[in-house]
Amino acid sequence: MSRRIVVAIDSLKGSISAADAAAALAAGWTEAAPADTIDLRPMADGGEGTVDAFAAAVPGSQRMPVTVTGPDGAEVAASWLLLPPTRDAPAGTAVIELASTSGIELLGDRRHGLDADTTGFGQAIAAALDAGVSRLVLGIGSSASTDGGVGMLRALGARVTDGAGVDIAPGARGLSEVVSVDLSGVRPLPDGGAVVLSDVSNPLLGAAGAAAVFGPQKGLDKAGVERADAGLARLVRAASEAGLAARAAAESAGAGAAGGTGFGLLLWGARLTPGAPEVAALIGLADAIAGADAVVTGEGSFDGQSAAGKVPSFVSGAARDAGVPAALVAGRIASDADVSAFAASASLTGLAGSPQASLAEPARWLRAAGTALAESSALTR
Repeated sequence: MSRRIVVAIDSLKGSISAADAAAALAAGWTEAAPADTIDLRPMADGGEGTVDAFAAAVPGSQRMPVTVTGPDGAEVAASWLLLPPTRDAPAGTAVIELASTSGIELLGDRRHGLDADTTGFGQAIAAALDAGVSRLVLGIGSSASTDGGVGMLRALGARVTDGAGVDIAPGARGLSEVVSVDLSGVRPLPDGGAVVLSDVSNPLLGAAGAAAVFGPQKGLDKAGVERADAGLARLVRAASEAGLAARAAAESAGAGAAGGTGFGLLLWGARLTPGAPEVAALIGLADAIAGADAVVTGEGSFDGQSAAGKVPSFVSGAARDAGVPAALVAGRIASDADVSAFAASASLTGLAGSPQASLAEPARWLRAAGTALAESSALTR
């Protein structure tokens, strides 16, 4: 009996894109079950691959090249996506991805925890505003910095200064000198506003905040985390003293996303929303799942953070609501990760024998995972 399988996987960061990952999984599945029909729906949640997901789903979209200042100060050749005009956005919508302008993958194996910033992201936003777009869709996953979005805001015209009125240094390092925040020169939002796609719901400060939770993966040691969190608190205080609703913004879900870039965007007037549901709606994922016999989802590393707005948790929830079994594929599945939402799972590291082997040939091991899942009795309704 043939089955219809939906593959809705995120990119495996720094390894393989969502579209290529989905294709590799499908190839492996078809080897084991050639009669099955595979429906590829590459996913994203606001991080790496968000622009690709929109480009694949929206006919007539155009990539607009832009050169920006990367997270370490070097030039980066990036692009943003121009979506065709609609009734709500007569001059088009710009989709801009922080990952491609200020993202952690741009640094390779290097980390600049205290010094990386979001200037390039702000420059790409400015380029879209210069083009006259009616609306912004901003994906803010996969950041390299913990600067509270200061680099982005300064690229849009803000001034963030120390006690002598001098611009603070880039990144989290400069936050310890913040005394004044002036947004009077910041460019206005486009008429259609800005919606921000985030893959996390963390607040800005404290034990669940930007520095404490995400700082270590960006190169911050314990002292660096404490310094960054204190600096972000100074930023909130200075912004509050400037008459901005900074304290409420800092406590908002998603304010801690992208090293506090969510907070900076809230100060600008943007609206934060979970990224995965927005992308899923765009690509018609709910309808695809409703007619499926099984769903395969995944990401690069499945761990405790994966339950907070990431693609696998969203897709598995949609599958559960439709009464369809879901399977998980990840480059790595943490030993303490909760996989109870999935009928079956496959780790590329487990299949390949080591993280190094799986990273060297992700497509090969995704094919192997597809074959293994196709043969799993747990995915038959």
